Amino acid sequence: MNRRAALRIAGAIAGVAAIAVAAWLGGYRINTTPSYPLGLWRIEALGRPVAADDLIFICPPPTPVFELAFARGYIRRGLCPGRLSPLIKTVVATEGQSVDIGDHVSVEGRPLAHSNVHRVDAEGRALVPWTGGVVPPGYVFLHSDFAGSFDSRYFGPIPGAGLLGRAVPVLTFTP
Repeated sequence: MNRRAALRIAGAIAGVAAIAVAAWLGGYRINTTPSYPLGLWRIEALGRPVAADDLIFICPPPTPVFELAFARGYIRRGLCPGRLSPLIKTVVATEGQSVDIGDHVSVEGRPLAHSNVHRVDAEGRALVPWTGGVVPPGYVFLHSDFAGSFDSRYFGPIPGAGLLGRAVPVLTFTP
């Protein structure tokens, strides 16, 4: 390879890296999980307290349940504490709200659509649902309509302190 070609390749790599860093700093993320449409998303500041029906990016806490989720491939590595990737989920309950878990999820006595609780994952490994209860202060209960979603049905409420912002689809598609 001649020197000119090597410089062009190095310049192209540097350009792609610069674009990737700018996108990351601008709040752009690529979703490759089936819980929400695949593609390019953006994190926007929420500008108010989180509320039910907010679609958000949130960092999961570095707990044993999330390490198991990583080991099983439910979540990936990322820049959140514990080197975990942020989640895209819908907030369905906030502090003080009652969540019941049975064969499906109910919030304040109202059944949540698409909330069947599975006892095993797609690989046949046991899933242990959260026991239910009142969402503690500073926590949120998260959900996705995707049947195989790993959400608060299984890990319970998580700290709202991990909130990165509102999840806004930019260029997405559903396979």
